[in-house]
Amino acid sequence: MSAADIAPPLRQPGWSRRQWFWLIAAAAAAHLALLFIFATKKPVVPRALTHVPQLQLVTAADDLIALTDPTLFLLPHANDFSTAIWQTPLDTAPPPVRWTEAPQWLEPAAGKLGGALRELLPADGFAAPMPACKPEPDWPEVAADFAVATPNATTLQITGELAQRRWTSPLPLPSLSCNDVLAPSRVQALVDPAGNILSVILLESSALPEADQRALTLARQLHFSAAAQASLGEISFYWHTVPAATP
Repeated sequence: MSAADIAPPLRQPGWSRRQWFWLIAAAAAAHLALLFIFATKKPVVPRALTHVPQLQLVTAADDLIALTDPTLFLLPHANDFSTAIWQTPLDTAPPPVRWTEAPQWLEPAAGKLGGALRELLPADGFAAPMPACKPEPDWPEVAADFAVATPNATTLQITGELAQRRWTSPLPLPSLSCNDVLAPSRVQALVDPAGNILSVILLESSALPEADQRALTLARQLHFSAAAQASLGEISFYWHTVPAATP
């Protein structure tokens, strides 16, 4: 016995990919052919719609719309119960006027003239006026101190950080020629550590431009003692005024 007779038989291979492809194509073609043969050709009929909400336009005269009017029972309405009465004019004929006598004029009664005035006047005449029983009011005497409002000489006052430094330079403060009392001119001044004025700004006017300009000029002439740093303060000029010469 040879080796070929002893060897096991070889296993038969399965279907190839090509065979599977042709089998699937044939099944699809058969399925399509059956659809075209046995299918019924009916037109597509749309399905009837039921229970669909509808929108209906109404006029302002509709009864349901009229019920939503808040003045339905307050204002007159064209369909209320009194329409037939106040819109229908009454057919009434005026009574005939028959004047058969001449007019009778009333003559003035001379004896009763002024009677109404005599009834208003008292019979015993007018009473005498009552004397003033209330005492006279005791008015307090208020003494006005004009020395505060009108100083005897022009003065200045320094406030703020600048008040801590000593004023070293003498400065004559003049009186102004004016026929009215002036408000103080308030100036803000910045002083360097050496005591010199760096800048001045007018904070409050005295209502007289000449006085405000004089305050700025006098503030620039001030000199203060030395300090470790610059100081900022306010200088108020209280003006003394003298009457101006009349031309």
